[in-house]
Amino acid sequence: MDLSLSEEQESFRRLAREFLEKEAVPHRTEWDRREAVDLAIVPKMAELGFFGLTIPEQYGGLGGDYVTYALAMEELGRADSALRGIVSVSSGLVGKSVLFFGSEEQKAEWLPQLATAQKLGCFGLTEPGTGSDAGNLTTRARRDGSDWVLSGQKLYITNGTWADVALVFARTGGEGPRGVSAFLVPTDAPGFEAREIKGKLGLRGQATAELFLDDLRVPSSAMVGEEGQGFKIAMSTLDKGRLAVAAGCVGIVQGCLEVAVDYATTRTQFGRPIASFQLVQDMIADISLDADAARLLVWRTADLVDRGEPFGTAASKAKLFASEAAVRAANLAIQVHGGSGYVDEYPPEKYLRDARVMTLYEGTSQIQKLLIGRAETGINAFT
Repeated sequence: MDLSLSEEQESFRRLAREFLEKEAVPHRTEWDRREAVDLAIVPKMAELGFFGLTIPEQYGGLGGDYVTYALAMEELGRADSALRGIVSVSSGLVGKSVLFFGSEEQKAEWLPQLATAQKLGCFGLTEPGTGSDAGNLTTRARRDGSDWVLSGQKLYITNGTWADVALVFARTGGEGPRGVSAFLVPTDAPGFEAREIKGKLGLRGQATAELFLDDLRVPSSAMVGEEGQGFKIAMSTLDKGRLAVAAGCVGIVQGCLEVAVDYATTRTQFGRPIASFQLVQDMIADISLDADAARLLVWRTADLVDRGEPFGTAASKAKLFASEAAVRAANLAIQVHGGSGYVDEYPPEKYLRDARVMTLYEGTSQIQKLLIGRAETGINAFT
């Protein structure tokens, strides 16, 4: 693996950071307080290319490699993880599902709109009773002539109240993973309702919703892939989703490092900068080490994707390490800031609140360990 970045990759990273420093960082505290980002930033992000990365040009995207995609997710995580979620769910989870499993008609209809953020998507998998146990979801889809009629409930759905299309996973057959299918559902369809969830610990600027499907009718052409292929689609897409989460967590760690260094070199106690104290340097060194280690795990995963090699276990390792590192880094950054780290005038407390959920969604840390353990031993501990 070549650990150096190309001129194009470096250029995109630089442009992304400059854009986010101007358009996002000055507003993230306000967005967090009011629990909503300003959606006027979305078309600006699309113009720069955030939504079109890795979507082929023939479908309206920019194409590009997954290392560049990881760099974009890192910069978004550093600036405001709420923005990272908007992109990685809409063009990542939904867009990649359509790209790899959708029909040509579905690709032609949805990918150009998702790649340019003319439309946003949400990923309707989690339910009140099924999180890690996604293969046993209870949302149902029954045949009615040439249509499918969906009924059920989804929970903690990113972009839920902003999305124009929902990729909904529903049970079309028997019990277990093989009975699940996937459907593209326009959110303005009769029988679709989204209710925003407020009062979250972190990612407060990101719309998170509960979805209700009440005898929602879609044509058979709305099914993505084949009947019974939904669980496979969800798990395959989540592997790449874990890469995006991990890269966003690298951004959190990097952001924590930068604000901790800035504070420690300017804050004085006992007549000298606190950066001169050994235990403060100890904390900064730990953050720096985690930043490098997490970034390399992410880049390795992205490189495997780009080379067409198996990457699932690498994605689990990157997601596990980077998400836990983000929590550690934010805690240490707060400690470096002392009492100032406990108020939202300074970035560390938001980094901590945003980081905490990263160990939970798109596969908890415990699920990642089981996936890694299965890869190492050949024994499935899920059953």
